[in-house]
Amino acid sequence: MNEPYDGLTVGDILIRAFRRHGDKVAFDGYGGRYTYRAALDLIGRYQAVFKQLGMRRGEHIAMLNANRAEAYLAGIAAQALGLCTTPLHTLGSLADHRFILEDSETDWLLVDAENYVERGRELVEKVGRLRGALTLGPADFGHDLRAAAADVGAVSAVVEAEASDAAWLSYTGGTTGQPKGAVRAHPAFVAMVNSILADFEFPVFTNYLAVAPISHVGGTKIPPVLHLGGTVTFMNGFDPGKVLATIEQERISMTLLVPTMIYMLLDHPDLSKRDLSSLEYLLYGASPMSPTRLVEGIERIGPVFGQLYGQTEGYPISVLRKADHDPARPELFASCGHPNASVQVRLLDDDLNEVPEGEAGEICVRARHIMDGYWNRADQTADTLRGGWLHTGDVARADEQGYLYIVDRKKDMIVSGGFNVFPREIEDVLTSHADVAMAAVIGVPDEKWGEAVKAVIVARPGATPDSEALMRMVRDTKGAVHAPKTVEFVDEIPVTAIGKPDKKAIRARYWEGKGRLVG
Repeated sequence: MNEPYDGLTVGDILIRAFRRHGDKVAFDGYGGRYTYRAALDLIGRYQAVFKQLGMRRGEHIAMLNANRAEAYLAGIAAQALGLCTTPLHTLGSLADHRFILEDSETDWLLVDAENYVERGRELVEKVGRLRGALTLGPADFGHDLRAAAADVGAVSAVVEAEASDAAWLSYTGGTTGQPKGAVRAHPAFVAMVNSILADFEFPVFTNYLAVAPISHVGGTKIPPVLHLGGTVTFMNGFDPGKVLATIEQERISMTLLVPTMIYMLLDHPDLSKRDLSSLEYLLYGASPMSPTRLVEGIERIGPVFGQLYGQTEGYPISVLRKADHDPARPELFASCGHPNASVQVRLLDDDLNEVPEGEAGEICVRARHIMDGYWNRADQTADTLRGGWLHTGDVARADEQGYLYIVDRKKDMIVSGGFNVFPREIEDVLTSHADVAMAAVIGVPDEKWGEAVKAVIVARPGATPDSEALMRMVRDTKGAVHAPKTVEFVDEIPVTAIGKPDKKAIRARYWEGKGRLVG
């Protein structure tokens, strides 16, 4: 009989890729150019420094860094030694970062001193449990990892992690309450990489522009790119003009953006001046995209769009492929795609029964790459994984072909006059209007209805949409119950650090002190 197989580790698959591709360029752009061979050398050097500092298997290291190769390779070095990495979003507040460090029981902190030295110093001063800090570049705290790696000499990279070790502890965005840490052991992380490789339409040669923060979904595309022998071109921060110029100059073939970033590209005067013919795949996700803007993107950038769907607890879940982005089939633009090959999806009711065909139910998922559980939250883990399914909190319908159409988050549902109203359906109608750039729909306190539907709208540049016409448009499309009672025009809609409309922040203006939880 075969011996039981417990799975590959992150170090196994990535160090193998660095050995295989040798003198090809692995990383470029912000932070410098590294071949696969040079990257492997740096991993070995980092590991030697980590061991000198006494870092041990099973410990936790949090990382605050810009999109750059040095930081990414430090994470691989740590994971291959059996440490668990926790990314910190660069736009997070001091309170957010401190909470994560304390909640995750972090032992070590790695800080990109060229970009975040002040925040790093604050965290070192305020988080007493840290065993130590490392910096990329000189700072008045911690150990300069860059200098130490240069001094240590060439050392072969090793894999000492076990498959049962926690590899990645990633925190939820906190849009519906306090952030929670989702833990993945190595096999779950590797399964995520394999699922992405199986269902995402990577170009034959991938030059991936990593402009979305690699601390979140932007970073999940890096292991597949390295496996394929492609290049990751890093960019520090999003600037639409620089993104367009980089695509042209570096012959970028793939990138990942959130819809608000795509809107900024479409509105930038350089779009028509740049050669974007190298771009074969533009992934988007995190929030819905306006159908009218999507058609505009296809017309002006090309048939290169793909939509991803997933969440911190389970990613990926589904993909809407390039061929599905067909202006002749606009109904698919409202879909979040078809389940990945490695994912089992059911639409379930509150009693774990599958809903009848065509009805709305919660997206529930089984897959090898879903989280192993929430860090130190047994009750919430049991609730989220009850019945052996990951309960996503997203309510959806499925068509006869199996495409999923998200109706809304369960926690965002509005109860108005006894009727359940899903804001996502109203937002999809509103953003189909040519004058609407973005829309967020919430329920606000109302003496008559309990909750009244309110639309918060950002107009397209130069447009002046009429609120009555927008309310009538929703009424004609979805019915009177769904029609907003009020419409408010704003310059911008608050978004979370990863680009999702922040419904919690929007609702806070209307609900605080009114007896309803804002989160």
